[in-house]
Amino acid sequence: MKISKLFLYSILMVLPCMASSAERPNVLLIAVDDLNDFPTFVNRYPDALTPNMDRLAESGTVFTKAICQFPLCGPSRASIMTGMHPSTLGFSGHMKDPEVQERAIELGTKTLHTYFSDQGYKTMSVGKIFHNSVPKGTVDESGGRGGFSTPVGKLKKNWHQNRTSTDWAAVPNELEEKFPDYKSAQWAVEKLQEKHDKPFLLMVGILNPHVPWYAPQKYFDLYDKDKLTLPAFKKDDLDDIPQAGLDISILSQMPRTDWAIANKQWRNILHAYLACTSFADAQVGKVLDALAASPYADNTIIVLYSDHGYHMGEKNTFQKQSLWERSTHVPVIIAGPDTKAGTRSDRVVSLIDIYPTLLEMAGLPANPKNEGRSLVPLLKQPSRDWPYPALTGWVKGSFSVQTENYHYIRYEDGSEELYDHQNDLNEFNNQANNPEYAKIKDQLAAALNSMLKEHAGGHDNR
Repeated sequence: MKISKLFLYSILMVLPCMASSAERPNVLLIAVDDLNDFPTFVNRYPDALTPNMDRLAESGTVFTKAICQFPLCGPSRASIMTGMHPSTLGFSGHMKDPEVQERAIELGTKTLHTYFSDQGYKTMSVGKIFHNSVPKGTVDESGGRGGFSTPVGKLKKNWHQNRTSTDWAAVPNELEEKFPDYKSAQWAVEKLQEKHDKPFLLMVGILNPHVPWYAPQKYFDLYDKDKLTLPAFKKDDLDDIPQAGLDISILSQMPRTDWAIANKQWRNILHAYLACTSFADAQVGKVLDALAASPYADNTIIVLYSDHGYHMGEKNTFQKQSLWERSTHVPVIIAGPDTKAGTRSDRVVSLIDIYPTLLEMAGLPANPKNEGRSLVPLLKQPSRDWPYPALTGWVKGSFSVQTENYHYIRYEDGSEELYDHQNDLNEFNNQANNPEYAKIKDQLAAALNSMLKEHAGGHDNR
């Protein structure tokens, strides 16, 4: 039988594409909700028990100074998944997935999962990736999101305030399988046990330790509450904060540390947060174990991150939603086939850097609309020069800039805060009016103005 030259040519042209697609790495994206920098691998808090996240950290690179772009779930997640600042997107509140997709199209770009889908990837998602839903439209398979409620409903044993679901309590161990995170992890495990004919992007969103801080009793039993290290607290810490900062940063519906101390609840709150963190870690461990046992173990990039930090008594509050370091500092791990195991980078990076980093690591074309930058150079040389400050926005035209050594905050009325992280990582002492720091403050203010000019053009407080 004769085979035409045209047919042979077409086969030869297709084969390299097929090989290229087959060799592309898979991507496992793990988003843990409201996870601050307590996990052991961050090296900021001594008592958290997070063995599964820690072993992931040992297999890749930990970014010790990773910063979110907005200290609230919805805008932060929209920013991560578009690779754009919330100020560019114009989002300062929660929005549903279709809104993020539509805004990305308006700005001439694509969400992360859409971009990967267009490049031939199978996309799968479960749990909280965007705020209100798993991604829609270009996701091939979805396991659903699940809610914040527990199998026993809202217990409300300790905190009785409107406008927050904040509370803390243990639930019976036999109800563990009914938690949304348990189901999400199981769904992801099943996907990793299946055969996939294309490279895949698997997105797994873990809800804990988002409020309410409810977890099975066995995770509480991991800790001795009376021996837990209490976070840094200074009773007059807020005395040097501008009124504009207090107005938007201290939420009246949240517990105050003064109240928690007076009512002997601080250790109970901390205990519950740590129990929820260990519960989240256990779900992460199931997914990592399934990947390790799968045919995809040696060809999968893994990124674990949180959407923002969380105060656990620092600044006299228990909340996110501030520009202080406690709300903006997040854990980030990147591991994969070409990453160095057990490395750490102390350079300042941003969550919007995840999108372009994954594109480069996967060998995909760069998205010119990404406002972050690929971290591949830091994966290769963790200590290399990296002179890029992190920009974070909050409500009412407030923004901050963080470098390796300093943190500058400016509010809508022009009032300022400045912290020297070399000597005051707890941000107890606002140096904005200290003449010894005038030059540093001017440099950071100029950097903020430059970044706002570049990234705030689309801000319309949607």
